[in-house]
Amino acid sequence: MKPSTNDNAEGKLHQMKGKIKETVGKVTNNSDLEVEGKAEKNAGKVQEFVGKVEKVVGS
Repeated sequence: MKPSTNDNAEGKLHQMKGKIKETVGKVTNNSDLEVEGKAEKNAGKVQEFVGKVEKVVGS
């Protein structure tokens, strides 16, 4: 698998995991888990973006 495809897939995975953590944090009133989920979701967005840029650049 190309690095760009790998980054794109892993980024989407982190976004899903982050969304789940964020939702569980909201439901259980656990602000730490909610913040952790938001951070993971945002990191996943960045990683997915990096994968898209690598694909365009051809690295």
